[in-house]
Amino acid sequence: MKVNRERTASFDVDPQNGFTPVCPDELPVPGGTDIVGPLNTQAAYARLRVVSKDAHPATAVWAAGEQGAPFSEVEGENVDIRWQMHCVPGTKGFDLIDGLPAITDYDFTVFKGVEPDMHPYGACYHDLNDQISTGVIEYLKQNDISTVICGGLATDYCVKLTALQLQKAGFEVIVNLEACRGIAEDTIKTAKVELVNSGVTIINATAELEAE
Repeated sequence: MKVNRERTASFDVDPQNGFTPVCPDELPVPGGTDIVGPLNTQAAYARLRVVSKDAHPATAVWAAGEQGAPFSEVEGENVDIRWQMHCVPGTKGFDLIDGLPAITDYDFTVFKGVEPDMHPYGACYHDLNDQISTGVIEYLKQNDISTVICGGLATDYCVKLTALQLQKAGFEVIVNLEACRGIAEDTIKTAKVELVNSGVTIINATAELEAE
């Protein structure tokens, strides 16, 4: 897969401790910390490197607990189901996985899920209807980016939705499975089919990338 570095961005989607076994009480994805090397390697094929982070308030209406069990439905325009609380600013779960750049070394950062009554998955919009932009699409277009290489956590949720949003916005999107980990085999399989059917390119390893 040939890429033009000058017109390519690498997107680290939610590579936070809260989605790894480092924080077992949050939403640990098996092998979540293993994505660091591939994310750093794929970034060498890009001129810009961007990152998204969940930044959830402790008062989030979708939090599982006394009000409802994980995965139970939640009423609201920009929430769907309950999740175990995760990635609260100021906690270890909010931090990027060890081995990734400092947040100040990225070219652009998206903080999402900040509102207590919103739980977005994709990193390009704050709401579930893709109306309130986080600014990353505009940033990439302003910098003449045409291709985005995506990796992060998790394949079947935030990576998938981010890739689909970018593809819909007109970018050539590559999802690097080596730089991703997912929650469940069935939802990962479904996500891959949806991505391919939408025009997203999937590669199995960073080694498949080639600089033009």
